[in-house]
Amino acid sequence: MSKILIRGAKVLGGEVQDVLIDGETVAAVGTGLSDEGAQVIDAAGQILLPGLVDLHTHLREPGREDSETVLTGTRAAARGGYTSVFAMANTFPVADTAGVVEQVWRLGREHGYCDVQPIGAVTVGLEGKQLAELGAMHDSAAGVTVFSDDGKCVDDAVIMRRALEYVKAFGGVVAQHAQEPRLTEGAQMNEGVVSAELGLGGWPAVAEESIIARDVLLAEHVGSRVHICHLSTAGSVEIVRWAKSRGIDVTAEVTPHHLLLTDELVRSYNPVYKVNPPLRTEADVMALREALADGTIDIVATDHAPHPHEDKDCEWAAAAMGMVGLETALSVVQHTMVDSGLMNWADVADRMSVKPARIGGAEDHGRPVSAGEPANLTLVDPAYRGPVNPAGFASRSRNTPYEGRELPGRVTHTFLRGRATVVDGKLA
Repeated sequence: MSKILIRGAKVLGGEVQDVLIDGETVAAVGTGLSDEGAQVIDAAGQILLPGLVDLHTHLREPGREDSETVLTGTRAAARGGYTSVFAMANTFPVADTAGVVEQVWRLGREHGYCDVQPIGAVTVGLEGKQLAELGAMHDSAAGVTVFSDDGKCVDDAVIMRRALEYVKAFGGVVAQHAQEPRLTEGAQMNEGVVSAELGLGGWPAVAEESIIARDVLLAEHVGSRVHICHLSTAGSVEIVRWAKSRGIDVTAEVTPHHLLLTDELVRSYNPVYKVNPPLRTEADVMALREALADGTIDIVATDHAPHPHEDKDCEWAAAAMGMVGLETALSVVQHTMVDSGLMNWADVADRMSVKPARIGGAEDHGRPVSAGEPANLTLVDPAYRGPVNPAGFASRSRNTPYEGRELPGRVTHTFLRGRATVVDGKLA
């Protein structure tokens, strides 16, 4: 592999430095670096981050290749600055066996735009009745350490306790989709003033908060790790903050769309805004931003949920829930957290690379930008401003809530183990 010299980048938004990549690793970091024969990238004014890691991606393959494939999803990830993604288990067939998780893992290796780490289902068929082959998935070539029935809640407390006990044996983690099903039957959006005015079935905050409260107590009881997917309410923040103050081993994620969008958008009846958990209130959004800034919420995860056009181009009640997010996540975080002064770029690296890699056990990712480390890197132009155009997405689906909205920042280059997957904003 050829050498690459990144010249004049602000490493983690701080000091301007040069970074020399030699093969799969960072060879040197400093000022005034030179190397004959190296390809030079002028990164003046750009931010150099460790490659981003998404702990919550839906790649849809196998079974829903009309929405996304491992190839198109990882291309979208690379465009968004990601070098590693964790693929959720709600595929067809469900990723509840060693065979299915190995299939997804091998597809990721073959396509090579970013590392793909499958997430195994907690229960057989996501049905919440019987534990899946957790140990077999962990012992497989895919080496699964994160398990989730995302899309459905593990609502049976006994099953959840058993899962927490089981994964503890090999240092795994259960990632819970916190949604009490009995409290959300027929729900279409956040329960509140807007749902009452529109006459749409309400999705109360307590449906999320009650499961989080139960699960942090279960995790404390068995001494295991629990991760909270797409936390969305101010009350959930307070429960996680309380649990951490007790020393409970809990981590939590927030999506970019829950950092920016509110339930007021549902007044348009545009199904692009239909998502699980639903868009909440402005007060919730502000609480989530503050919690991400102070570390109560550990990471940003996209919950990239691609759907074909026909699943969204219909009436609200019939529409699928979910939004694509890999190609816009960093821009939304820059807009809501960096440009607002709540976080700096080092914080972004921590929340979008370092911590998700540690939670998921992606050892080669989220590493320091220093000599001897794997060259998984992302270059971002923070001065860029432009409207979101889904027609240019690498993802197979176009269900973005940001179409036409001007967002800051653009990923110019992504490097996976020293090989450029994105160059000048285009797939390599």
